[in-house]
Order: sequence, then C-alpha cells, then structure tokens
Amino acid sequence: MGSIIIRYFSFEFGELVLGSYDGELCLCDWRYRKMRTATDRRMQDGLNSEYVEGDSPVIQMTQKQLGEYAQGNREIFTIPLRMVGTDFQKQVWHALINIPFGQTETYLGLSKKLGNAKAIRAIASANGANALGIIVPCHRVIGSKGELVGYAGGLPVKRDLLKLEKVDLDPNQGKLFPF
Repeated sequence: MGSIIIRYFSFEFGELVLGSYDGELCLCDWRYRKMRTATDRRMQDGLNSEYVEGDSPVIQMTQKQLGEYAQGNREIFTIPLRMVGTDFQKQVWHALINIPFGQTETYLGLSKKLGNAKAIRAIASANGANALGIIVPCHRVIGSKGELVGYAGGLPVKRDLLKLEKVDLDPNQGKLFPF
C-alpha cells in the first residue's frame, strides 16, 4: 500500500485538502465539501494508498501557484496532475482544463464539445466529482441561462472565483430571491 501525502491549506477562498502521489497533485479539494468521504475513498482506492499528513514539492508548488492565482497573478497552472476516476470523468476533467481563464462554459456546451449533447447529467456528475478544484476549473461551468449552479466550495466561492477571473456576472446570480 502506497501513500498519498496530504496537507490542509487555507487561502483567500477557503480551506483545501491538497494531496500528492508519486510527484503529482491528485487532490486539491474543499476540505468541508459534502462529498468529502466519497472523494477520499475514491482517491485512496484508486491509488491503493492511504493518506499521510506531510509535505512534498508538488504540494509546495500548488500552494505557491494557488496564492499567485488568488492575488490575480496567475491564469494557468503548471502543476503535474494525477486524475483519479473513470475514463469518462477524466475526459470531462480534461475538457474543463481547456476552458480558458476568465471564460465560462455551460453544461450543454461542454456536452456538445464532448460529442454527446444528451450527456448533460453525466457531465454534471463528473464535474461534481472533480477532486482537483480550481486547478481543473469546474467553477467555470455554469447553467444554460448563465446561472451559477452547483459547486463543492459553495456558490459564494464560485462567484468569487469567477469575479477574480473578471467574468461578468449578473449581480442577482446565486441569490435565492433576487428581488
């Protein structure tokens, strides 16, 4: 059994769990997300490893680059990634990486780009299973009418990340009662 080195990291947008495995980042996820247990189980089973708190060069690189991103000084991450999931999930996550900084994509648009306009729910599910948040920018996926929908870090954090990227958002987006 191997080891996934994890470290908790607080930065401007919340607390993350960072994890490295064999010199690659495998985890950059919101510490208190609803799917925390399922994500951790998938990660450990998929890599046949256990979590061990510690530090690694890739975790240090991730902390540095996330800090630069939060300060508005980084648009592209250059961190080696280890995606742990099904082939379909990995296909969706690779598509997410191709959404440029400062731009958004809808679930429908993403499903069309992946060649199956009817796969919206499956793509939304894969998006929700992303364990490399911010680095694999699932926060850039929005609803078909431009609304903010689902985000493991919460809609206020999603809004803040998109504001950082200077995405023009409707000021009423994400409000339960926008009147």
